Amino acid sequence: MLPGPIPPSLFSGGYSLTRSVEILLALALAAPVLGAAPAHAQSFNSAAGIWTLQDENASISLTGRTDRYYVNGLHVGWTSPAGDVPAWLSGFGHALLGPGDERVSLGLLQQLYTPADTLRINPNPYDEPYAGYLVAQFGLIADTATTRTMATLDAGVIGKDAGGEIVQNDFHSLIGQGATHGWAYQLPTEPAVDLYAARIWRAPLGHLAGLETDALPQLSGMVGLTQDYLQPGLALRIGQGLNEDFGAPLLQPSSGGGDAFTTAGPTAWYIYAGAYGRAVGHDETLQGADFHTSRHVDAYPVVGSFALGAAVIWRGFRFSYTEIFQTRRFYGQPGQFHEFGSFAVSGQF
Repeated sequence: MLPGPIPPSLFSGGYSLTRSVEILLALALAAPVLGAAPAHAQSFNSAAGIWTLQDENASISLTGRTDRYYVNGLHVGWTSPAGDVPAWLSGFGHALLGPGDERVSLGLLQQLYTPADTLRINPNPYDEPYAGYLVAQFGLIADTATTRTMATLDAGVIGKDAGGEIVQNDFHSLIGQGATHGWAYQLPTEPAVDLYAARIWRAPLGHLAGLETDALPQLSGMVGLTQDYLQPGLALRIGQGLNEDFGAPLLQPSSGGGDAFTTAGPTAWYIYAGAYGRAVGHDETLQGADFHTSRHVDAYPVVGSFALGAAVIWRGFRFSYTEIFQTRRFYGQPGQFHEFGSFAVSGQF
């Protein structure tokens, strides 16, 4: 789990969806203040590459803060400036993704999954298995004025060699928390090779109270050794400077707008809400190893999720936070929703 739990005193009064909305609104409403500095103070470089650091964790959720199921996702990535793509790759990208300003993206992604009860040495065989997912990512992005198309190849490992046990328990030790037990029963090491693709459409909806609004219909999917799914969705945004990105970044399989953004002015900001439905063909983190005997559970064929988020683009940096509510992923999973937060910071350098 990364980072440690948020002290309950920060959220006195218990769970409240209204409370989550209030916090997200506060983040977004701070943006006009950030933009009040003189324009000559701009330090961003629109021709630079973009570095992104992102963490998704149940413990940075504004509500549940539980250490279970999808426990943590950590992503470090670099995205090239628009148009800075080798000629041979640009031709391939246009043939694959269609027309648009192209970018290359490179990254590392690690995701950790655990059962609900992490104190048992021998985990409940009817609960989600322990699993780690560690991959290098190579992607192409093509942007037009109204669309973004992305394709990403993930290549690495799932299981023991993904380092889930080391990362989780070493960090728990660092922050003074007890160890998570049961990693001896995690999925065995197997190759992870997956191809992710997404198309996002940006449709302006006019102005409301002097603010821009738009809709982001999208379709994403993945095929490969670890996951097969298809996921349509729709996000609605309100704010200023909405044409500077295609939505807040989220780690797959959640549907996000990607790491790339532009900086037409010193400040842009928005709040958003999105709803998504994922048709699942295969999920190795639940259904067990492909080529070995392992722990497994039966996956739901359809998973829904709802997202509330805010983003600020300020002088070459983008800060975003999204709260995600996800329906049950496997039969026998207790509770109605699994909740986690997603925080990302990106900068042009």
